[in-house]
Amino acid sequence: MLAVGIDVGSISTKVVVLANDKMSYLIRPTGWSPREVGKESYYEILEREGYTPDQVGYIVGTGYGRISLPFVNKVVTEITCHGRGASFLLPQAHLVIDIGGQDSKVIKIDQKGKVQNFIMNDKCAAGTGRFLQVMAATLGLDVSELGELGRDEEQNPVVINSMCTVFAESEVIGLLAQGVDKASTIAALHRSIARRIAAMVNRIGVNGPVCFRGFDALVAEAT
Repeated sequence: MLAVGIDVGSISTKVVVLANDKMSYLIRPTGWSPREVGKESYYEILEREGYTPDQVGYIVGTGYGRISLPFVNKVVTEITCHGRGASFLLPQAHLVIDIGGQDSKVIKIDQKGKVQNFIMNDKCAAGTGRFLQVMAATLGLDVSELGELGRDEEQNPVVINSMCTVFAESEVIGLLAQGVDKASTIAALHRSIARRIAAMVNRIGVNGPVCFRGFDALVAEAT
């Protein structure tokens, strides 16, 4: 029997199908209807992989839109799923850093993936995937380009002080007006996010390997 996990996030929806030792996944934008995208993504991945709903033994829903999935067997919080998932993929991990579309989390877990403590920033979009989307649009880029370009910093490092999306956007526009190249500006954005996450990590403590996942993992090498 198959096990299916559906994560309906604020920006993207992810579906994973486990069939013994085979794992398949699908990622697509969430859009305006969490219920519809969750259902469509579920059937899409089954059809793509050659499975039928009758072969599915259990479905777990999580994420921002998890309550919009009436066909799942169980609904679990993102934080619990992060802990178990990190332990499954990286058994030695003791800390999970998750940069979501609209919030960021630092989660301490034990050897079995159970959550011991966590800190979450959900007050604003600062340092999240949405933050990077806005900054990419301001720079006239696709968000997928930020990682590669951020490694090409040529000038002396510049600083972006504000983590508020609105004020940081103004700082980016100001840097470009001063002639600062895009690569250096992107690198400054990466550093500002890293500082914010480092402060959260310092509050909760770290004593082992870290699992880094989420939106900013796309640009992890640049930070």
